[in-house]
Amino acid sequence: MGEGSKSKGFFGWFLVLLVMAVIATAIVITVKKKTQHPEPKLGPVPGPPGAVEKKYGDALKLAMQFFDIQKSGKLVDNEISWRGDSALQDGNEAEIDLSKGMYDAGDHMKFGFPMAFTGTVLSWAILEYGDQMQTVNQLKPAQDSLKWITDYLVNAHPLENVLYVQVGDPELDHKCWDRPEAMTMKRPLTQVNASSPGTDVAAETAAALASASLVFKSANSTYSSLLLKHAKELFTFADKHRGSYSESIPEVQNYYNSTGYGDELLWAASWLYHATGDQSYFDYVTGQNGRDFANWGSPTWFSWDNKLAGTQVLLSRISFFGAKGSSNSENLHNYRKTAEAVVCGLLPKSPTATSSRTDSGLIWVSEWNSLQHPVASAFLAVVYSDYLFTSRTSKISCNGDSYGPSDLRKFAISQADYVLGNNPMKMSYLVGYGDKYPEYVHHRGASIPADASTNCSDGWKWLTSTDRNPNVALGGLVGGPFFNETYIDSRNNSMQTEPSTYNGALMVGLLSGLVTTSSVVQSFV
Repeated sequence: MGEGSKSKGFFGWFLVLLVMAVIATAIVITVKKKTQHPEPKLGPVPGPPGAVEKKYGDALKLAMQFFDIQKSGKLVDNEISWRGDSALQDGNEAEIDLSKGMYDAGDHMKFGFPMAFTGTVLSWAILEYGDQMQTVNQLKPAQDSLKWITDYLVNAHPLENVLYVQVGDPELDHKCWDRPEAMTMKRPLTQVNASSPGTDVAAETAAALASASLVFKSANSTYSSLLLKHAKELFTFADKHRGSYSESIPEVQNYYNSTGYGDELLWAASWLYHATGDQSYFDYVTGQNGRDFANWGSPTWFSWDNKLAGTQVLLSRISFFGAKGSSNSENLHNYRKTAEAVVCGLLPKSPTATSSRTDSGLIWVSEWNSLQHPVASAFLAVVYSDYLFTSRTSKISCNGDSYGPSDLRKFAISQADYVLGNNPMKMSYLVGYGDKYPEYVHHRGASIPADASTNCSDGWKWLTSTDRNPNVALGGLVGGPFFNETYIDSRNNSMQTEPSTYNGALMVGLLSGLVTTSSVVQSFV
């Protein structure tokens, strides 16, 4: 080899070494940055979802339809033949547009507290299981329904310290039995503000908008930024002007009474941390507010009123996948330990298994709307199962006994299958699924023929009619069975036969986690 070749080789190797040094420096800088605090924005996890489980795919498609049935306002691409435009004047008295949003259940009220929770859970389901939803073409319907809620919530927040939390007078509303398209009763607006605070409802709304900002981040960055702006303002309002909305607005105590606001503050801050990566939100949940409100070591039930178990599972995501090195990592671990205590309580063979379940194994907490808690519990279980699986954390310990992801998934499946018909009544509690399901659903629109000429007072004949509902409230998850696992299919039995949007969101989350034979944790980027 001649001198010229040696010279060329030397400079070639020099360039290679120089490039390697630059790359190494970049890696060191990146690692240094990442160790400053846990990073919630995970990298993409490779691997497609597994094979589709047909029964869960069919059930998911149905469950998604119920959101369309509950929509208020000027309906777009409406495929529900018996639904039409309604409540187009909502918000006019305050010169804002509150025509969108969703009716919470079988009536025509818009209650902001459960509606925001519906939005948060639907966002979480999309963020964790959007790929699985897509396998059965349900991702876009989920995003569309979510946006119908968040459009409303944004408009309900016209000023930094003002949030409209209710449309309609529940006392007037419940004196009527009519179709939403034919409503004539007054629909007054109710707000929380600096002098009449509502920390719980404002924080839940912040959680809904922060989580939704992640859903729309890549597809609609402008809208995502708008949602995040409102979420930050609402969290500041909720935290600065503390007080329960149930005290500011005593009449809501008969409908959606809040038992405290600390859980919503932690829930909202957790979602804001995921949405922004801002250390202050992480410090909020792991610092004094965590000590005040997190109730570490004491498992609780996840519901529209209590978000602690959801917060513990959500923050476990950072513990499983985020960078290490935070000064508050001990309290982050406390969230994860409590999440594991929640899950251990659900597993039927665990030493710490809850006794709150029916003879057939359905989680049992409340006689009214009995299916909310088992479905919510199963949703958390399947999410935590996938955290374990994706992070290659093979086992959790429940008082010395070990359980793996498959055990958690088995529990989640047991609750889903109960709802879909594997129960003593041999009927599905998801309306429209299977051969036998509720036919006398407590739902005004479903109970009145679309061409009926009726008004507030003369519509009661449809409530008391012995005929089946002329319209099927497809995808509605009804209240559910009694503790003895019986079910009385009667319109007057609202305790058991009334469906709700928040039940629907939880069911969508659970089914999305089960719709494929395997799930992987998705990026929140």
